[in-house]
Amino acid sequence: MELAADVVRELEDCSIIVTGAAGFLAKVFVEKLLRVQPNVKKLYLLLRAPDEKLAMQRFNSEIISNDLFRVLKQKSGANFSTLISQKVTVVPGDITCENLGVKDMNLLEEMWKEIDVVVNLAATTNFDERYDVSLGINTMGAKNVLNFAKSCARMKLLLHVSTAYVSGEKQGVILETPFRMGDTLNGTSGLDVENEKKIIDEKFKELQAENASEKDVKLALKGLGIQRARKFGWPNTYVFTKAMGEMLLGSLKGNVPLVIVRPTIVTSTYKEPFSGWVEGFRTIDSFAVGYAKGKLTCLLGDPNTILDLIPADMVVNAMIAAIVTHINQPNEEEMTIYHVGSSASYPVTYSSVQDYNQRYFAKHPWINAKGKPVKVGKVTVLKTMDSFRSYMALRYLLPLKGLKVLNAAFCQYYGGLYHDLHRKIKYAMRMIDLYGPYLLFKGM
Repeated sequence: MELAADVVRELEDCSIIVTGAAGFLAKVFVEKLLRVQPNVKKLYLLLRAPDEKLAMQRFNSEIISNDLFRVLKQKSGANFSTLISQKVTVVPGDITCENLGVKDMNLLEEMWKEIDVVVNLAATTNFDERYDVSLGINTMGAKNVLNFAKSCARMKLLLHVSTAYVSGEKQGVILETPFRMGDTLNGTSGLDVENEKKIIDEKFKELQAENASEKDVKLALKGLGIQRARKFGWPNTYVFTKAMGEMLLGSLKGNVPLVIVRPTIVTSTYKEPFSGWVEGFRTIDSFAVGYAKGKLTCLLGDPNTILDLIPADMVVNAMIAAIVTHINQPNEEEMTIYHVGSSASYPVTYSSVQDYNQRYFAKHPWINAKGKPVKVGKVTVLKTMDSFRSYMALRYLLPLKGLKVLNAAFCQYYGGLYHDLHRKIKYAMRMIDLYGPYLLFKGM
């Protein structure tokens, strides 16, 4: 999927603010715009920072010095620094705050006057993030971005990036259906964003009364997020808070033109600016790394399940196409939603990914902390959650209990082995609990 020249031409002399500008997808978006449309009027990049100095430090160290920008640097040559200084304004702020946390009133008024398009890419994508953090960024942050957009005099479009998995564990073709306030996936009534905030506050008070440690507070709030998500039918805190963010946007949008892009599992770049660029461990990468390190020897999943993988540059192309399509259209009462995925056109099966991993890491093994290559073998794949739990209990948990007794009898002689196995089992169970619904996903 490539963009035609007449598509990017529409963004000439356009001012755009990008929230979460240091994020994985945001970097690809910013690089693409600067490379294919250097005549964009201005890119305002919102970075979480208390002041301009620290925001510039983040911009220089996390964004512009990234290898992702090497093609742009080669293309621009000696004019690269000029391009950045003329086209990019770094904005310190925080989307969890009013006015996006921007303290410089002159800069704030400038943005309200100049900005045509708001692109909201700020998010926490951790599946088991602390509930207060996830709600603050993914839900209330979306509301704050919308309020900012309402203050922009030239506002043509708010593009909000969500996730296709807000739709839950459905089968077959999943329609691009908007969420209404209070909608749930399992029909349970009582979902209210303000009430969720109160529940978090009550949990804080309860923990303070118990003099809970910071570690205990973190664990409790992580558990609360998963609990609240599953109460209403979502598998984890991430998709739950993203769904509530969509609810707020839909109910409060007013006259702001709104487009929501819901990508599936975002992976490394396909072509632009070059193939294979990725940053950190994405959702699917966690399994690849776990396997490479020898931590995953069995896994949940149907070999015939389609893993809906979509390269980051294709998502960015879809975002740009959506912006160009909607910025010059009359204001629409309803928001527009686009699912961006590959399962219908270029399906990749679970078994194919497993085979790719095995072949790759057999040739290019992971080097462990001792400097030795980790040997990998075939992973045992179990098709149901019950069969996976039974397998883990018989193959690992029972022997682990025996080892624990043996270790106690021999004065902790087997302590290292016991703790290593315990860590691996805990890691596998956590991964399956968080990602299991997607390994058995039947939607497209």
